[in-house]
Amino acid sequence: MNKIIEIMKQHRSIRSYLDKDISDEVIDNLIEVAQSAPTSINGQHPTVIVVKDKEKKEQLAELAGGQPWISQAPVFLLFVGDFYKAKLAADKVDKELVITDSVEASLVAAVDIGLAMQNVITAAESLGLGIVPIGGIRRSPEEIIELFNLPEYTYPMVGLVIGHPADRSKQKPRMPKDAFRHDEEYNKDKLPALIDQYDERMSTYLEGIGREEEKNWTSYLMNFYQQVYFPKVYPTMKKQGFKNER
Repeated sequence: MNKIIEIMKQHRSIRSYLDKDISDEVIDNLIEVAQSAPTSINGQHPTVIVVKDKEKKEQLAELAGGQPWISQAPVFLLFVGDFYKAKLAADKVDKELVITDSVEASLVAAVDIGLAMQNVITAAESLGLGIVPIGGIRRSPEEIIELFNLPEYTYPMVGLVIGHPADRSKQKPRMPKDAFRHDEEYNKDKLPALIDQYDERMSTYLEGIGREEEKNWTSYLMNFYQQVYFPKVYPTMKKQGFKNER
């Protein structure tokens, strides 16, 4: 089996890091693999802000809801959905930027950032580094926008912690492959039994890592999904120029 494929299959989120720097050469390479990812119509919508300043990382850790691994690790990458560059292109040819009125702009930015971030994750893990994605930056978007001086038509989508793991942590089980792979059409009939099976497996896993209060996948998921858990996203996106009206 290809070594990179094996590394990708062994992925786990790391939340404990050594006090050890990452060289600028490695960071530059990670940025280059991010920029090499495909983007819709070559719009190049992801922008990455590299954060190494300890004070800023501590602010980020607090704004993300109390995630100390953000400040513990040497590098944090902030992935920004960026249509400001498109606005400059629009101004250059005296045209109106309309796409940001539509939810399509938000989807394009999110998909392109996902592709770019996965490139970084694979590259970082191939170098023996650990990572953990941080969606919690959307918990306090106004503060993040101000902290990083983000202009209109940009939005902080997700972050990525990168560092040298203090431990490898246990790999979180995934659903059975049959719940993930559907052939030719979506087969909803098989899912209830597969989810039951996965809940049992997750319950055992959570007990083993001392998080039995989360119960299983279903209970944990619905603790979040019974509400809009980041309610500031929609109003701040509109304020930044992403109207999401069409």
